[in-house]
Amino acid sequence: MSKGQPISPALMANKRTGTSPAERRAAGEASGVVVPEVPGDQNVVEPVSMTGSQAVIRSLEELGVTDVFGLPGGAILPTYDPLLETETINHILVRHEQGAGHAAQGYALASGKVGVCIATSGPGATNLVTALADANMDSVPMVAITGQVASTLIGSDAFQEADIVGMTMPITKHSYLVTKSQDIPRVLAEAFHLAATGRPGPVLVDIAKDAQVGQMEFSWPPVLDLPGYRPVARGHSKQIREAARLMAQAQRPVLYVGGGTVKADAADSLLELATATGAPVVTTLTARGVFPDSHDQHLGMPGMHGTVPAVYAMQQADLLITLGARFDDRVTGVLSTFAPGAKVIHADVDPAEISKNRTADVPIVGDLASIIPELTEAFRAETEEAGTPDLSAWWRVLSGLRDSYPLGWTPTEDGLLAPQYVIQKLSELTGPDACYVAGVGQHQMWSAQFVKHERPRQWINSAGLGTMGFAVPAAMGAKVSQPDRVVWAIDGDGCFQMTNQELATCALNNIPIKVAVINNSSLGMVRQWQTLFYDGRYSHTHLNTGHDTVRIPDFVKLGDAYGCATFRCEREEDVEATIKAALEVNDRPVVIDFVVSADAMVWPMVPAGVSNDQIQIAHNMTPEWVGEDEGAGA
Repeated sequence: MSKGQPISPALMANKRTGTSPAERRAAGEASGVVVPEVPGDQNVVEPVSMTGSQAVIRSLEELGVTDVFGLPGGAILPTYDPLLETETINHILVRHEQGAGHAAQGYALASGKVGVCIATSGPGATNLVTALADANMDSVPMVAITGQVASTLIGSDAFQEADIVGMTMPITKHSYLVTKSQDIPRVLAEAFHLAATGRPGPVLVDIAKDAQVGQMEFSWPPVLDLPGYRPVARGHSKQIREAARLMAQAQRPVLYVGGGTVKADAADSLLELATATGAPVVTTLTARGVFPDSHDQHLGMPGMHGTVPAVYAMQQADLLITLGARFDDRVTGVLSTFAPGAKVIHADVDPAEISKNRTADVPIVGDLASIIPELTEAFRAETEEAGTPDLSAWWRVLSGLRDSYPLGWTPTEDGLLAPQYVIQKLSELTGPDACYVAGVGQHQMWSAQFVKHERPRQWINSAGLGTMGFAVPAAMGAKVSQPDRVVWAIDGDGCFQMTNQELATCALNNIPIKVAVINNSSLGMVRQWQTLFYDGRYSHTHLNTGHDTVRIPDFVKLGDAYGCATFRCEREEDVEATIKAALEVNDRPVVIDFVVSADAMVWPMVPAGVSNDQIQIAHNMTPEWVGEDEGAGA
């Protein structure tokens, strides 16, 4: 703290001695500081002497943590010793730290709780970077705890030293370096509070080794010192009324629903808003399931591989009611041509997202859990006398497009399986109570299209960062948090080879996930672009894992080596029986090698660098759009 800078009342309250945690909290609040509530069960623990490492474990217990994913090493070893004695925290030993990070993500996305992972310093910590960046892009609440060399050695290039705080500052919500044992409870409590509130995200807590082994006085709850952190919960009432006014006037509205609605647990209120307005709904890649696919107002997913009616509706809309979405490039295409005639209502808990890419006519900052019900109430009040807008002309156009351009696929020409059929059948036989976790690439898009998404937190994937290798460890984390649900990892043969070592973790820890490898023997999405845009020049995309290849590795043998039940399916007539057999196995992980055609492509598709108006339903085939007057509902 610089000389002459005033000390915050909250910090003074936190440093007082001889007072209880409740008294310290009261002291901060009496000074005019709003002191955030510590997560957990609000137990009170009177001061007791222990090591910093013991304080780490005790803090996690008080914060309500029941499962952590990690891999020990020298700098974090002091904390692993008391971890052996805890009776409430289940530690799952992963085979790679990236697996721990993605498992924490899957755990958080499936449950809504904060996921936790632990790693050592240096390479252990840097192996978490991809997962942290992924969680930051997709607003996933997680806390990563890393060991660090002793504070006296920091900056000396000590063995396994890396400035993980500096590395992760751009890709976390916050990063801490703890060098004093006494700070551990407060910092961990703050980390969990930061991760779970406002716009969720990852928080890193790097703890020096001497802070872990040093003695300290542990008490609970600590007083959080976050004077600059004040996420807005309630939307401005004037803005909500103005949004309702626009909604009452719109003839071609669209509810543009993003992943923020899932994070806000706002599925029920979204359904009520959609029913009240009668507007069509589109759900982005991270929002699939928050509004049921089976609902008649749902048009599907927008964007690069979205449905034709969803893309058309957004392009022709006169009002976008944007809820927890961020106008990313995969949705908008060329931004300057996106929804050119639409006014924009943009509601988001993160003020930095509003008007970042598309200027909002009505910005609303706040938690969607409160904003959406207030929008519904305001809309009903606005339309009480005049009645709700007549959207019948708008729906005639959209329903016609939905009938004319349903999602589908053409039979393969090489006799191999159509991947779309495999995924559709997997969804039909398993149902929406399961969790579906995808890797990244063609299989991810087919899963977004052909799995029936009916409930929030059913669908888990790496959207913003697009991380290959996400599926298996994230499915592992999802299964730990949802042990009574079937969890499918739908993976590609390229993605699967990046993190399949976590099958050992699953087999040894009784985590019976099911892995469907959509094996087209190639880096499928890259190959699709090479087909379409590089004259079929397949530069370094053939993986030799599929039909009529050397099959290195053989996924059936690999799964067997990892203690999994294994299947290979190459014929359409065997798909249903294979999936049913996999569903009957619940005592160990399952790996199915679905050998599919390498020529199958993801359609529809908006090529990069063009307007969404130029969406293609097949190669060089665009839909026949309705006339402008008809589309406008005139």
